[in-house]
Amino acid sequence: MVLLDEKISEINLSKSNGTGEMNEEILLSIKDQESIRIFEQAITSAVKQSGTPKMPMPDYDAAVHYKADVPPHALHFWLGEQGRQSTFMYVTDDDAVYLTSAKMTEKLRELMADQK
Repeated sequence: MVLLDEKISEINLSKSNGTGEMNEEILLSIKDQESIRIFEQAITSAVKQSGTPKMPMPDYDAAVHYKADVPPHALHFWLGEQGRQSTFMYVTDDDAVYLTSAKMTEKLRELMADQK
């Protein structure tokens, strides 16, 4: 999955209301550089899956904000269960999903538990 080649300033997560839209009510704001690095690695290492996905409602909406004056990336995010993959999808493209490794899911689960 691709992000802009810009420094990320923060990642805002909100409870998703469904695909194709972003919930603006922020649940969690990730601002520290180590947590941003982990989340960025999860996104950029996620591998595109072939075929048209049939996905349940996303767990979260993620807005990736950059330090440069550019629009944020809007993503849907399904946090995998322990030992399972997590899933990302661009809000504007519901024809493709991107899967993380199970190991990356563990890092994401730890990161989110630490942020609460």
